[in-house]
Amino acid sequence: MLGVQRPRSDFCTITASNLEEIEVGSRVVYAEAAGDGSLDSDIVIEAGPGNTADSHVKLDLAAGSGVVTFSGGTGKFTGFQARVDVSADPAGLWHWEGTYSFSPSDRAETCSVSTARRLR
Repeated sequence: MLGVQRPRSDFCTITASNLEEIEVGSRVVYAEAAGDGSLDSDIVIEAGPGNTADSHVKLDLAAGSGVVTFSGGTGKFTGFQARVDVSADPAGLWHWEGTYSFSPSDRAETCSVSTARRLR
């Protein structure tokens, strides 16, 4: 996480996904904690040993909306690019809807992912 050593205690768990690479049970780990109604942090999806996706999230927690941008990763996420809109539902689940691709392919696909927020 960009050379920052911090306890990996702030994370979400993937509860649903239509993207094969982002399996149910994968973790979304945050480099920074939320503060003052917003979250602006690098995040990493951990989808098994050697499989991570690098990204950045900006959330307005009060509005329940935001954006995640992905820019590569390791293992099955090598060359992964995506931009997803984030929304929260009344049950407290966060949903990602957007497009993704794996370079060098130009083809963009649509993805849909849901997460359950967990704090430890």
